Amino acid sequence: MRIHDEVYSLRQRTLTLLRQMLGPDADFRAGQWEAIEKVVIERQRVLVIQRTGWGKSLVYFLATKLLREQGAGPALLISPLLALMRNQIEMANRIGVRAATINSSNREVWDTVEESLASGSCDLLLVSPERLNNPRFQSLLSKIAGGVGLFVVDEAHCISDWGHDFRPDYRRIVRILRNLPRGVPVLGTTATANDRVIADVQAQLGPGLTVLRGPLARASLRLQNIQLSDQSERLAWLVENLSRLPGTGIIYCLTRADTERVARWLRLNDFRVEAYHAGNDASMDREELEEALINNEIKALVATVALGMGFDKPDLGFVIHFQRPGSVVAYYQQVGRAGRAVSEAYGVLMSGREDDEIQDYFIGSAFPPARTMSEILGVIEESDQLSFYEILSRVNVSNAMTAKALKLLEIDGAVAADTESRTKRYFRTLNPWEPNAERIEQVTRLRREELAQMQTYVGHTGCLMEFLARALDDPSAKPCGKCANCSGTHLSARVSPMLLLEAIEFLRRDSVVIEPRKRWPRGLFPNQTLTIPAEERNAPGRALCYYGDAGWGELVRHGKYVDRHFSNDLVRASADLILSRWQPDPPPAWVTAIPSRRHPQLVPGFAERLANALGLRFVPALARAEDAPPQKTMANSIMQVRNVHGTLTMSVDALPGPALLVDDIVDSGWTVTLAGWLLRTHGSGMVYPFALARATARKA
Repeated sequence: MRIHDEVYSLRQRTLTLLRQMLGPDADFRAGQWEAIEKVVIERQRVLVIQRTGWGKSLVYFLATKLLREQGAGPALLISPLLALMRNQIEMANRIGVRAATINSSNREVWDTVEESLASGSCDLLLVSPERLNNPRFQSLLSKIAGGVGLFVVDEAHCISDWGHDFRPDYRRIVRILRNLPRGVPVLGTTATANDRVIADVQAQLGPGLTVLRGPLARASLRLQNIQLSDQSERLAWLVENLSRLPGTGIIYCLTRADTERVARWLRLNDFRVEAYHAGNDASMDREELEEALINNEIKALVATVALGMGFDKPDLGFVIHFQRPGSVVAYYQQVGRAGRAVSEAYGVLMSGREDDEIQDYFIGSAFPPARTMSEILGVIEESDQLSFYEILSRVNVSNAMTAKALKLLEIDGAVAADTESRTKRYFRTLNPWEPNAERIEQVTRLRREELAQMQTYVGHTGCLMEFLARALDDPSAKPCGKCANCSGTHLSARVSPMLLLEAIEFLRRDSVVIEPRKRWPRGLFPNQTLTIPAEERNAPGRALCYYGDAGWGELVRHGKYVDRHFSNDLVRASADLILSRWQPDPPPAWVTAIPSRRHPQLVPGFAERLANALGLRFVPALARAEDAPPQKTMANSIMQVRNVHGTLTMSVDALPGPALLVDDIVDSGWTVTLAGWLLRTHGSGMVYPFALARATARKA
């Protein structure tokens, strides 16, 4: 009876704290007290799987407070979402939880945080998984007063490479868990784990893991799928329907370029929206954008997945996907941002022609292939030590893929890094290592299967919420009665012909800036300055469109690969852009082109017709000294520059005035950078790059 009374007393104490955080009428949601009980009273290792908005952060903040009141050491929270946890930390402060964080942007407070941990005046330390590999942090763990009292793994699905958002640094958590004293509770939380991911997380978090799983269906969400292949149709649909949707929301796009484009279009049509992506100038800008949405100052953020896990606006009225995500798990997490504290919210999934191409890129770049891992390890073995850029100069692998491979090799103990030198250098350890090719192939195959499942979801005629729940292995999956398929109530997929024409015209007039490269890749030219002198670099240029888009992009694709000739419509559109909308100052005095030995007339022929339309002289100033592999086969900047360097030469003297440098498709920008440098160092004036299309930007 005494034990029952103690549990009841602790539950009441926890309820008091909960109301202190959320208000006098707050109560536990189903499963919250059970999770706290397992952690605080039974000191177990627990994995909590609950829908987005359920309140997983409440569990670990309340558990931290209760354990500290019982004399336990501070909690350690590992999370990739530190920048998005401001609101949750404010709630924790209401119950006296003293939280601190150590990250790369607050070095000025590291000493203070370390002192508070050593003195016992810090209740909760929040760090990113990347911090676990920092020697100073590893030393700090041993100095925490009383030892770690609770270990929390937020977004625990990231620990599994079966998960949709696997992060290699999460693997470092396993070593810490092995060294935790017996009786230290461990809490993992996630909203997006199916049976396969749960099994993998169980293996990582150790034996005896208790899994607490709640229903994943969101009763407030009205889901609907709309198939509109062309971007112009989807743009028109947004203008027709955005004002009909309740409150404020998020419009998700797959690429940074699309967030900017969709936001521009909506602003032209008098909607207050802003673009949000990882390329926003500074973290403060992103924070301000989040606050603008939270405070209902804008109708929507047009965002990539950079606005993902951890963003919390309970009254969000809608989430629209301008393009189809790559998996049901990713879609569930994103659409679940809507309707957490309102009775009705909309989740509209649109899909288009470009979706599969973008997802193929994401899948191909998600996990380093076994041969890439072996190749990188091989070049390190051949040398005493290599910097990151020295490795890039030896392997035709992208920066991002090389970084992932090195991180995995570090975690596996196959390589180590010398952090004492000014530049981090990698060396081979004595540990044996073999690539797990089968595992990598299985994970890639799973990504393909997830994409196929998402493709099936788009055309599903049954309950959409039930489909999502079953895909996440939710045992309580059932028809929701609220989605468009269940209710028979749909937002119309038809768009006004007039709006459609306006959207097409917008896409055709929405040119793309080609920013000049200002530095050569590190490691390309030994002992040479990296900065490209201002008098040798290009001016900002323009591209007529993004390759393959619904404006001019399809016409560019057809001209390059089918007709082997660019149409007069593209000549007229390019001349109109240059003369009417771009108007470079000072204006170009002559035109030249990037030559090709494979298709010698394709670009020069177009450039000569463009020169005639502009009333300028065409001069074939550049020539190809030899064939090089297609630039799109070069994976990093060093390889891209090296591939072009030496193959371009001057065939005739450059003219002294400003030049318009024409190419068909710009991707990395290194071909036009080298061509412009060559022209300028041989007497040309300012060089303005112009391309018919820019390769699709894929960054988030």
